[in-house]
Amino acid sequence: MNPPALSIHNLSKRFGERAAVDDLSLTLPAGQFYALLGHNGAGKTTTLRMVAGLTRPDFGSVRIFGRDIVAEPEAAKQPLAYLPDEPLLYGKLRPLEYLEYVAGLWGMEAEPAEQRAEQLLQWAGLWAHRGEYSEGFSRGMQQKLALCGALIHQPKLLLLDEPLTGLDVAAARDVKELLQEQVRQGCTVVLTTHILEVAEKLAERIGIIRAGRLVGEGTLEQLREQCDLPGASLEDVFLAFTSETAA
Repeated sequence: MNPPALSIHNLSKRFGERAAVDDLSLTLPAGQFYALLGHNGAGKTTTLRMVAGLTRPDFGSVRIFGRDIVAEPEAAKQPLAYLPDEPLLYGKLRPLEYLEYVAGLWGMEAEPAEQRAEQLLQWAGLWAHRGEYSEGFSRGMQQKLALCGALIHQPKLLLLDEPLTGLDVAAARDVKELLQEQVRQGCTVVLTTHILEVAEKLAERIGIIRAGRLVGEGTLEQLREQCDLPGASLEDVFLAFTSETAA
């Protein structure tokens, strides 16, 4: 039996007196589109950073396809890609140069990396801009290039922290289509977003986090049942789980 794409068990992290993530457990199978929702400061980014191996948990474990992120960091990170809310691009590199640089960091051979880079740029609508420096790109173009960089090594688990922030309608649609295509190809996508309509439309399962704790988890229909709001919108469900009364 194949291990789940992501298994989080009793994950906890404190910063001083504040619990950023508090005893969080979650299991995601391969090929699922998952949205992690919560207010600012709820613990979403800290959770993703611990999954990516960038922040060490105080307690608990993270396994990526059965590999522990702390005990086996290189093996665990190999099928992983993490795109933060402010992705780092090198403004003096052209798109092909940037993607080939990232591919080199993953140890990809030059020829397959070049072919994969061209494929991704065509796919993202950036091939016509391959001769331009990325410092002159719009926010939407930069976000799509960063996403291409995350996909260059064909990850099986993709972590995205607010990937649609600041994008216009056309760019946001392009990114959503790119992500849906990745899921169709078997990639597991974990997305944080404040745009609830995106989560409602794209995510197969949704987790709602409040003060570092997972307070609701499942399909939208299951979440409606958990808070006794049949037929409610995701916005109403989200507010029910995150209100002071619910706490």
